[in-house]
Amino acid sequence: MPGAGKSTVGVVLAKAAGLEFVDTDLIIQKQTGRKLQEIINNDGIDAFLNTEGEIISGLKCKNCVIATGGSAVFSDKAMKNLSRDGIIVFLDVPLTEIKRRVDNITTRGIAMKPGETLETVYNERLPLYKKYADITVSCKNTEQTVEEIMNKL
Repeated sequence: MPGAGKSTVGVVLAKAAGLEFVDTDLIIQKQTGRKLQEIINNDGIDAFLNTEGEIISGLKCKNCVIATGGSAVFSDKAMKNLSRDGIIVFLDVPLTEIKRRVDNITTRGIAMKPGETLETVYNERLPLYKKYADITVSCKNTEQTVEEIMNKL
């Protein structure tokens, strides 16, 4: 989910494990030359999800920690690519905490349909996060989360 701490935990985990860190949102922005919210606003949510899915499906990355956007789970092809050579970690954060952390919902580049709320997005995505996860960790703070992931790996 947006606000779960994927990028923050990912950077610290990569350092702790001595691996490279990759953020797919940054790759999307670099390859398209546009911010995520700009793609969503100008091209629509489906175009954004297609772009995200194609970029992640084509990602070739070994020995690295990858932080995806929260909507990556909508692309089965992308998730299969990630799971082919890696372990998928679901950072489980309660909805109340997500709501507290995410205050820039209209500018953050969240793949949301008009009229959706963080709660509807959470309820739609949660089963997909659970479906694809090899490891689930309850996020407390960054250090504890990284330690828990390292222990489970």
